[in-house]
Amino acid sequence: MGQQETVATSLADTVREGIKASLADVDADLARRYPGDPGTRQPVHTVYVPADAFTAITLRTWGDEALAALDAHAPDAGALARVLAIPDDLAGPVHDRVRAKLTREPVEDLRIDFEDGYGPRPDAEEDEAAARAAALVAAAYRDGTAAPYTGIRMKCMEAAVRDRGIRTLDIFLTGLMNAGGLPDGLVLTLPKVTYAEQVTAMVRLLEAFEKAHGLPSGRIGFEIQIETTQSILGADGRATVARMIEAAGGRATSLHYGTFDYSASCGVSAAHQSLDHPVADHAKAVMQVAAAGTGVRLSDGSTNVLPVGTTEQVHAAWRLHHGLVRRSLARAYYQGWDMHPGHLPTRYAAVYAFYREGLEQAAARLAAYVGKAGGAVMDEPATAKALSSYLLRGLDCGALDTGEVARLTGLTRPELDALAGRPVRAA
Repeated sequence: MGQQETVATSLADTVREGIKASLADVDADLARRYPGDPGTRQPVHTVYVPADAFTAITLRTWGDEALAALDAHAPDAGALARVLAIPDDLAGPVHDRVRAKLTREPVEDLRIDFEDGYGPRPDAEEDEAAARAAALVAAAYRDGTAAPYTGIRMKCMEAAVRDRGIRTLDIFLTGLMNAGGLPDGLVLTLPKVTYAEQVTAMVRLLEAFEKAHGLPSGRIGFEIQIETTQSILGADGRATVARMIEAAGGRATSLHYGTFDYSASCGVSAAHQSLDHPVADHAKAVMQVAAAGTGVRLSDGSTNVLPVGTTEQVHAAWRLHHGLVRRSLARAYYQGWDMHPGHLPTRYAAVYAFYREGLEQAAARLAAYVGKAGGAVMDEPATAKALSSYLLRGLDCGALDTGEVARLTGLTRPELDALAGRPVRAA
């Protein structure tokens, strides 16, 4: 009983070793191209503020305006639930968490905009704005008032604005270095990318900056904004966005869909430009497949319908925004743009309801999988990975609490990280 039985085989060890050797390059390529989830928190949204409008109190102003909108148009849990059709059992927890979030951390990801939201300016004016942005960002990180993720959107690499964009980026990064160094939450956005060579140029630019300041190679990453048809499908018929990820050489942190530029480039009339238009769904599906497994995250775009005016008008805009956010979440786009403080209540309401309504079912399925207990649904490792990722995202954004997840699953944070394929960190 204690002895292992001998089983019969036909293949010599040299066959196995030969196959191993023949696939060594493939193994290395897979590991390089598809490292998996980076394991860091992904913000649920990005807020764009024109560089000339950005001040030391911008984030607090956005939070206060969002709270004022909530008080004016949905002052209690029942009112918010009626507007957004949130189930009664979730109304209280969602409303409470939204208010707490707007008070504590209204903006998760801030982009100081030197592109469309800022426009062409005299060089001296943009120089001053870039230096001022660096000083404000450095001060915010020092005093603890910065958003978890903060950076700039520069002008693109097209010939007409290339030099201006490079200079603004240089001034901003140099200002941060002179003020104490680059913050951990630094994020840069490269807009209107059409060719992979523009991504390569951005890499060269960042490599030169790192070398000039003695920074480790690869320290500075950047987002690629997908706003043109050429960034999805090239003239040769290939998916250009995949080439852009490759051209970034590991520096690409995310792909951001630009709703209105992309829609316009496809000829969609202004009245029908939206996150849920078929051209948007096609572009985002291509982005999703290209980024899968690479560690490059995805962000949806925005709606330009603002929640302003009468309560009836605000409620209509809230329902639209809430529905679009929910739609994105269901399609695995866990981040999006918010253009107005009034969008923050519905952003967080949609996100928190999404994770809280699925908490018990996801936790039960994961507990059954880990305990090999079976159940109504027979889950596989890939599904367990998705269930863990769902709970981790809920924890990261504040929709869920560590204690309740541990109680329902019997799992610690490191165990969830391991099941999700994330780097395991201390509990």
